[in-house]
Amino acid sequence: MDLVTFDVVVIGGGPAGRALARACAHEGLHTAIVDRRPDRPWTATYGAWADELPPGTPTRAVSTTVRAYAREEHQIQRTYVVLDNAKLHELPDTVEVLQRPEPARYTFNATGARKGRAEQTAVGTVIESDSTETTLMDWRGNGDTFLYTVPLGANRVLVEETCLAARPGMPLQELRERLHARLAPGAEEERVRFPLDAPRAGGNAFGAAAGFIHPATGYSVATSLQLAPRVAAAVRANEDPRHVIWPRKARIVHAMRMRGLEALLRLSPEETLDFFEVFFRLDTEHQRAYLSSREDVKGTAAAMLALFRTAPGRLRWKLPR
Repeated sequence: MDLVTFDVVVIGGGPAGRALARACAHEGLHTAIVDRRPDRPWTATYGAWADELPPGTPTRAVSTTVRAYAREEHQIQRTYVVLDNAKLHELPDTVEVLQRPEPARYTFNATGARKGRAEQTAVGTVIESDSTETTLMDWRGNGDTFLYTVPLGANRVLVEETCLAARPGMPLQELRERLHARLAPGAEEERVRFPLDAPRAGGNAFGAAAGFIHPATGYSVATSLQLAPRVAAAVRANEDPRHVIWPRKARIVHAMRMRGLEALLRLSPEETLDFFEVFFRLDTEHQRAYLSSREDVKGTAAAMLALFRTAPGRLRWKLPR
């Protein structure tokens, strides 16, 4: 029988895995992380709503003005941030970095999302600009893709042509051509492809491997940062961490959001414009409930009902009831 070497081993050195490893070490647990390329920098841009993040989360850019465009312009009354990858990558000295798993009381799979059928894809370019505003979605144009524009700090802005959800995902080359038709490419390109409906990994999984990806938006990092301390505390207390990772209310909300994804996948470009015009007219609390409140069953249901009630008749029959 293998001797237990660690209290916790986290397999996967991305934002979710490192957040969990840091949290476990903070709880005084003997912690290791399996990362075969621990010095590789993260090139992805991770954005989040500021009110989703635990206090002290490192950021490199903050937008207090956030806009969205469907058929009209909308201002979203929330602060949006870009996370500081370099600081999120850091680990305390007490966390050991391994090349392969070793025996532990708890082993967590944080290796990322498994393969799904519906995907979000995007191609972005970094341009010079002193803008501090974020455009969450700009649907003006082709209708089945939108522009996402976010400041990175240091006079740099990321502009991405994004396909929110498609089954299968829209090819990156098509997105690149659409982006370059709008503006000249900068020196840096960012490519995005991940599943929205990937099944959860078995056992103790965390992050995208656990199905944290929001089915209708693609966001997951903020959820990982929120839950890492709670999971670490459960391990410290010898409680089953899966009750923290997927409590009953979170499972119900996830199922409701999956219905939302299926509705999005059924929409034509014109219907997509109608959908987001209605969504961005909802009050801020309804928007926040659907986008961010992982365990708020009543709030999520109220947001979906409000959207259904205010949607034009031609759209209602394609929305979940």
